Amino acid sequence: MPTVLAILAEGFEEIETVTPIDLLRRAGVAVTVAALAEGINVTGRAGLTLHADTPLSAVMAHDFDCVFLPGGPGVKNLRADPRVRELVQRQYTAGRWLAAICAAPTVLNDAGLLTGRRYTAHFSVADELPDILAHERTVTDGRLLTSRGAGTALDFGLQLVALLCGSPKADEVARSICA
Repeated sequence: MPTVLAILAEGFEEIETVTPIDLLRRAGVAVTVAALAEGINVTGRAGLTLHADTPLSAVMAHDFDCVFLPGGPGVKNLRADPRVRELVQRQYTAGRWLAAICAAPTVLNDAGLLTGRRYTAHFSVADELPDILAHERTVTDGRLLTSRGAGTALDFGLQLVALLCGSPKADEVARSICA
C-alpha cells in the first residue's frame, strides 16, 4: 500500500487538501496528515479546522512514497519552515514522489527542484514562477506532480491516485464518485 504524507500549515486551502486526501484514502493509500506546528488542530483559509494525525516533528524521520503540499495562504508557513525544505529535498533525492498544488510549487522552487522542470501553479505566484504552464490543470514531470488550484483539486487527486496506484484504480475511484 502506498504511503503519503500531507503537511498542513495554518491557512491551508481546504478543497486542495481534503479532495486529494479523500481520493487517496478511497484508493487504499495510507495517508498521514501532519500538522506543521506542534498541535494537531490546523485551521484552513476558510476557517475549517482539521484534526491532523500527528505533528510533523513526529514523522520527520519516516519515509513516504509521496509528500503532498496543499496550497493556500498557509504556503508562506511551509516556506518559512526549514524542515519542509529538508523533507522535500530528501524526498526528491530518494526518487520518491512530490505533489504540490496552487502556490505550494513555490516550496519546491525554494528547494531548487523546479529548475529545468515542467510544472504548473496558481497564477498568483506567476511572478515568482515564470515558467508556469498556465493552461495545464496538472503537470507530471519525473516524480513531481503539480496543479493550479482549488478548481483542479479533483484532477490532481485522481492523477495522484493513478501515479501511486495505477490508472485502473484511479478510474475505479472516479467512477465511484461520478467524476
